[in-house]
Amino acid sequence: MSFAGRRRGNKVKKGVQFTLMVVGSSGTGRTTFVNTLCESEVLRHKVSDHPESAHLEEGIRIKPATVELEEDGVRIALTIVDTPGFGDSIDNESAFQEIVGYLERQYDDILAEESRIKRNPRFRDNRIHALLYFIPPTGHALREMDIELMRRLSPRVNVIPVIGKADTLTPSELKGFKKRIMEDIEHYDIPVYNFPYDVEEDDEDTIQDNGELRALMPFAIIGSEEEIEIDGQPVRARIYPWGIAEVDNPKHSDFSRLRSALLSSHLGDLKSLTHDLLYETYRTEKLSRTVQADSGESSLLPEELASQSVRLKEEQLRREEEKLREIELKVQREMNEKRQELLAKEESLRNLESRLAAQGSQQEFRD
Repeated sequence: MSFAGRRRGNKVKKGVQFTLMVVGSSGTGRTTFVNTLCESEVLRHKVSDHPESAHLEEGIRIKPATVELEEDGVRIALTIVDTPGFGDSIDNESAFQEIVGYLERQYDDILAEESRIKRNPRFRDNRIHALLYFIPPTGHALREMDIELMRRLSPRVNVIPVIGKADTLTPSELKGFKKRIMEDIEHYDIPVYNFPYDVEEDDEDTIQDNGELRALMPFAIIGSEEEIEIDGQPVRARIYPWGIAEVDNPKHSDFSRLRSALLSSHLGDLKSLTHDLLYETYRTEKLSRTVQADSGESSLLPEELASQSVRLKEEQLRREEEKLREIELKVQREMNEKRQELLAKEESLRNLESRLAAQGSQQEFRD
């Protein structure tokens, strides 16, 4: 299953806010990827100063960090939400719940803000627009944990699977690994973000671009926070006894294509899908649960859910209209008050002029 084609090839033109979550077990290259993506040390590598406690499980933590980037002349306030501790436990049920809970709390915040008559001008939308899931480069197939995580998260966020530290596999191993992963995703009906397009509505460039990106999935990623010199030019790469793996070389890594998709060509589509599909679905489900709790109904038909969603939108519009009427009444009151003040001042001036005229007449009479 995949999301319906929605992209129409539009790039963003002005400063935007974008939030990216990265999830993966320790050692999958998550931290190096983020620092390579942002070209700065946004995340710190895990270092254990005490070997005797290095094996202890700390549990998952969710840590947002924001960095300013510029891509194709567009300023991007990029928030990276890291999930250190994921996959380090034998039982990862609590980690699944923690991530899903975080995703849903951001939707709840939006839902609460939309219900306000008076909006908070400083409100920040922290919804996750894309989630990169780092699959360990085992060369075999998806693990049960990989399948379960993507299954649970896909209804709440645009999940994009990537293979971390892809340079640990040979080209033939990598090709086979990618094929098996996508077969598993299709077999288990996991609705990952697969760069959707509509052959009847989208232009040829969009269809070709999305088709190429879809063919690369899952993206094979190499990251490096160091540069070496090749033919007099600084290049981000990793040096091995057998040769050099270049981060931005499309023959070695899918990094540059993924970076361009996230921060340029598909940024708008990821944000639109988050709001129009994922958030609206969550909102309708939440409404359904609320209605069932209030009325004691056991279940609702899809058309009833849709009807309730429309009613909620109508209620939202009604509140907006009330807010506008309040503003109009306030402006009218202020105008009336100003008019009364002007009338009072005019009356006071007329009285003053009358007194001055009377005083002048009395003075002339005495003279």
